[in-house]
Amino acid sequence: MKKKTISVAKVTVLKVLFLSVTAGILSCNRKNGFENNTLESAIKKTETFAQNETEETEAYFFVETANIGKTIISKSQVAQQKSSDKSIVILGKKIEDNQNKMLQEITELANKKLIIISEINAAHRRDTYELITANSSDFNTVYLNSIKECLKQQINLLEIVSKETNDKIILKLVLKYLPEQFDLLRETEDKINQKK
Repeated sequence: MKKKTISVAKVTVLKVLFLSVTAGILSCNRKNGFENNTLESAIKKTETFAQNETEETEAYFFVETANIGKTIISKSQVAQQKSSDKSIVILGKKIEDNQNKMLQEITELANKKLIIISEINAAHRRDTYELITANSSDFNTVYLNSIKECLKQQINLLEIVSKETNDKIILKLVLKYLPEQFDLLRETEDKINQKK
């Protein structure tokens, strides 16, 4: 009987020991799996955050560049109607044409990316209103200085997005329009210097 009792006791102890070891191993695997899942989750969150940040930058670029473009178009249309200087009228038309082409491309790209471009914001409207109400003797100077600042803002946006995106279509747009914006800025600055 003693042998059976010892054997039953040994078997019971061995079962408990076996179950404890198995439970411990399973617990460690679950913990490591949880840690791996947590690590994978953190990596995915970081990638998503980086992707969201890039998308945010691109959305900001589209909206702001389009709004500045709309403002430049409005101001250039006013200049074509209000300026008595033929060279300012010609420059205004050239700038308007450039901005219309750029705005069309930006709008198409934004639509493909499901980005909605809002209307001109209040600051741009106020700026355009100041141009409309400028007296005729100061008009050309006010227009040129205003366009110069808008072009600088647009150039800045183009430069920023070129550094912060890998989107080939956006980079192609930047390569196409950045040199043109610099040319228009130089031409505008030349007109300002001629007026002095």
